Amino acid sequence: MTTPARTDPVVRITPGKVRGRWRTTTDAHGRQSASAVFFGIPFAQAPIGALRFASPVPPEPWPDVRDALVHGPTACRTDPGDTLIPEPVFAGESTLNVDVCTPAPGDPEAGLPVLVYIHGGGYVSGTPASPWYDGRAFARDGVVTVSVSYRLGFDGFGHIDGAVANRGVRDWLAALEWVQENISAFGGDPARVTLAGQSAGGGGALTLLGMPAAQHLFHAVWSMSGALADVPAARARAISERLAHLAGVKPTRTGFASVDEADLVALQQRAAEAPSRDRLAPVRAVLSQGLAYGPVIDGELLTRSTPDSIAAGVGADKPLVLGTNDDEFTMVTDSLRAKLRLIPASLALRALGVPHARRRAYLCANLAQRRLGTAAVLGRFAGDTLFRAPLVRVAEARGAGTRPLGAPTWVYRFVWPSPTRRWALHCLDVPFWFDCLDAERVAAIAGDDPPQGLADTIHGAALGLIRAHAPGWEPWSERSGTTRIFGGTASADAVIADGYASVRPLV
Repeated sequence: MTTPARTDPVVRITPGKVRGRWRTTTDAHGRQSASAVFFGIPFAQAPIGALRFASPVPPEPWPDVRDALVHGPTACRTDPGDTLIPEPVFAGESTLNVDVCTPAPGDPEAGLPVLVYIHGGGYVSGTPASPWYDGRAFARDGVVTVSVSYRLGFDGFGHIDGAVANRGVRDWLAALEWVQENISAFGGDPARVTLAGQSAGGGGALTLLGMPAAQHLFHAVWSMSGALADVPAARARAISERLAHLAGVKPTRTGFASVDEADLVALQQRAAEAPSRDRLAPVRAVLSQGLAYGPVIDGELLTRSTPDSIAAGVGADKPLVLGTNDDEFTMVTDSLRAKLRLIPASLALRALGVPHARRRAYLCANLAQRRLGTAAVLGRFAGDTLFRAPLVRVAEARGAGTRPLGAPTWVYRFVWPSPTRRWALHCLDVPFWFDCLDAERVAAIAGDDPPQGLADTIHGAALGLIRAHAPGWEPWSERSGTTRIFGGTASADAVIADGYASVRPLV
């Protein structure tokens, strides 16, 4: 006797009904599970025309059942090329949408925990439609997953006279408001929302954690390799003026609105780099000033840096997990090994503008990396500067044993080296966290036989936070430095006393 096929699930949300589809998947342990997916549901109207540089506006109601069977248009308009994470691009105007994966569509009494995921891409690229962000494993484990889109680059974060600031941040807020209003229709509990993201998405999750206006929208945070921006207002204005000059318009809303979005995207990187004949100037600028595009300290939505806001106690009631990969960017400097072979690491760091005392302390704290050569040191230094030192600042800002009424902070490192790229590189942890090692292009950075046990462990820790606010090891907030190691040898895959000692000279 055959089992009758399920009919396509239809759920009613505030603007109208949406139709998804069921699918059955089998995981690495042979377990079958069914989940329903709904793609491209608009949480706001298309940011075009008069809405291009405006705050997101709720979607217009629709009278009929709306098909949500394919991914919606993406804010990333052009093929980003060979990225570590596959990031498909879809054309169209309605780029502010969410994808939902759930085991219990149409059951408002299910009360399942909810994961809201913000994609990475340096705040200028990336899409929520990557197969690596598929929520099938979380659905198997009783979690509703929502992947959100947001405006990118200058359109999302650039300073524009006459327009609201932080439009991309406002998109995150609108998506989270949509979750609060509609997620019960998909079986989710709006009072059990965990916010997570990787790279720029991890930085976005931390930005929201430190934002007073966002506190009612989520209840826990997991940040993977979080890249904070906290762009000063003066820098954002300077970049805007350079971009306007390059585009041949005035730096106003009217001026920028006269330029096609694709043309601004083509110019925005040039605008981010102050003119200089020094080839290392752009590198020094990123390492010393951070990313050019991303959340801006605008004095309204964001009044201070994220670590400062967190140190002031914003978000202290929300459990937080922070982690990075050991060698986020070392694969970038690998190609320079031969050229840097005879250049002392201290001299190379000096060329990047690192002061004498700091580079000496940093090299002393990274003797093992120093033995691997100057290219390895520079790659580690870049990753430490952009990801790992900020992690320590945030963890310390939350306090260690100083806030008995605050929620815990847990810290980890992902140390498993890629068999194809040599290092525990940026993005490598994502398919393990989502437990999707069979997804498209995972083998390119994780090899043909990635360790499923590691995926079970880190995905299980994510479930621990999402379900019960307890990932499963001693918090940093109880003892500063306490760090869980994911992917080490049997003896090293444990909790250690000061897992980020090597980056403290940069903090």
